[in-house]
Amino acid sequence: MPCTTLLVGRNASSDQSTMIARTDDGYYDVKKVILVRPEDQPRKYKSVLSHVSIDLPEDPMAYTAAPSVDRSEGIWAASGINEKNVGMSATETITSNPRVLSADPLVVLQKAKGGKKEVPGGIGEEDLVTLVLPYIRTAREGVLRLASLLEQYGTYESNGIAFNDEREVWWMETIGGHHWMARRVPDDACVIMPNQFGMDAFDMEDAMGEGKDHLCSRDLPDFIRDNDLDCNQNGAFNPRDIFGSHTDWDHLYNTPRAWYMGRCLTPWSHKWEGEDAEFGPESDNIPWCLVPDRKVTVEDVKYILSAHFQGTDYDPYRKGEGGKRGMYRSIGISRTGVTAICQIRSKAPEKLKGIEWVVFGSTTFAAAVPIYAAVRKIPAYLSRVTLDVSTDNLYWASRLLGIISDAHYGAAFPHMTRYESAVMTKCRQIIREYDRKMEETGDFSLTEEANEKICAAVKDLTGDTLNKITKEASARMKNEYSLADN
Repeated sequence: MPCTTLLVGRNASSDQSTMIARTDDGYYDVKKVILVRPEDQPRKYKSVLSHVSIDLPEDPMAYTAAPSVDRSEGIWAASGINEKNVGMSATETITSNPRVLSADPLVVLQKAKGGKKEVPGGIGEEDLVTLVLPYIRTAREGVLRLASLLEQYGTYESNGIAFNDEREVWWMETIGGHHWMARRVPDDACVIMPNQFGMDAFDMEDAMGEGKDHLCSRDLPDFIRDNDLDCNQNGAFNPRDIFGSHTDWDHLYNTPRAWYMGRCLTPWSHKWEGEDAEFGPESDNIPWCLVPDRKVTVEDVKYILSAHFQGTDYDPYRKGEGGKRGMYRSIGISRTGVTAICQIRSKAPEKLKGIEWVVFGSTTFAAAVPIYAAVRKIPAYLSRVTLDVSTDNLYWASRLLGIISDAHYGAAFPHMTRYESAVMTKCRQIIREYDRKMEETGDFSLTEEANEKICAAVKDLTGDTLNKITKEASARMKNEYSLADN
C-alpha cells in the first residue's frame, strides 16, 4: 500500500506523548474501526494472500484495529493500540533494489503447478498487526516479535512498521525476504517516511552489542559483506543507500512528500526553497528524522498528513493552468481508506494513555476523531460500516465530503476548514471533560461513554457540513438554469 508515515518522539510533542501516524492508501479500501477481544483473536492464523499458516499464542490481549470491510483479501488491520498501551502501524510500503532482492529474495506464494505442491509465501501487510499487536507489552517487544516472524516465515514485500509506547517509538524496515533493521526514534525528533527505505544512519556496533537504540538481524553485517552491498564512501554507513532506491520514480512519487513534511516541521532551521535550498522536492538526502522547530501537536500531524503541497506551485488545487501544478504525488490523496494517529500519553493514568485519532477517506477533506482505546466496544458510527454508501457511519460520510469538496474546492474550502476545527475543538473538550471525571472518580469504564459522546457530536457536525457543501455544489452544477439568465 502506498502510504505516508509520520512519527513523533515524546520530547518532540507538545504534551510528551508519543505518536505514530500513517495514511493507509489502499485502492479506495472501505475501512472500519473495531475492538478485537481475546476470545475473537484466532489461535491459528492463515494468510489469504500468501496461504502461510501460523500458530499463535494462547494469551492475546484486546486491541483496536482498522480492518477492511471486504475480507476477501484478508484482514488488513492497519493500526491499533492494545490494552498495554502499545501502538502499531503496519505497513509503510518501502523500496529496495535488485542487489538486495537477489541476495535475499522475497518469499512469494508458489501455486501448485505441473504436479508440484503449493509452497506458501511469507507474511505481509495483510497479516502483521494481527500477528504482533495482541502479544506485545512494549514497542521494543513489537520489533523483536515481528523480527522472529520475519526470520522464520519471510515476507513477500518490502515494508516499514512503527511501534510506540508511552516512552519509546521504534521504526522497523524489512530487508529482502528475511532480514530487517530497526531504530528507536530519538525522543526529540520526528521521522518522515514516504514509501522509500528511510533510515539514513545506523549504529551497527550498538545493534550487535547492547541494542539500546538499534536492532537488526544478527547476520546483517555478514549479509552486507558477503553480497558486496556496501556502496558507502569514507567509512559512512547509510542504510538508505545500501538497501533502498534513488530512482526517477522516487523523485515524482516519494521524495517530494518527505520534502514537504520536512518543510512543515523545520521551516526555520532548514532552507527548503530558493536557489540556496538545502533540500528540494527531488533530493535524495532528505533526513530520515528531524528535530522540529516547535513542539508537535495532533493538529500538526493531521495537517501534514492532509497536505497537497499547499503554499507551493505544486498544489493541484492552485488556481491557473499549466506550470508545476500536480506534478508530484500529494500526501493527502483520494484513495486513502483510513489514517490513524496512535497517541500514547505519558502523563495520563494507565487506562487513559491510549488515544487513537481516526480519519476516514482522503485526509485533505476529513476530520480527525479521537477515541479512548481502553474500551470493550467501539461506537457504531466507526465500527458498523458496510460496502454500501450510507451517511450513518463516518467512513462514507467522510468519503462523500471528499468527493464533493474536491470537485468544488474553492466553495467547499471554508466549510471544510471550519468543520475540521469544530470537530477537533469539540472532541478535545470531551476528552478533557472525561479525563478529569475519570481521574476524580476512578471509574475508567466511562471511556465508552466518552467515545459515544464524541461520535454523536461528530455525526451532528459532519451532517451539518455535508448539508452545506451539498448545497454549494448544487448551485454550481453545469446544468444550472434560471429565468434570470435570459
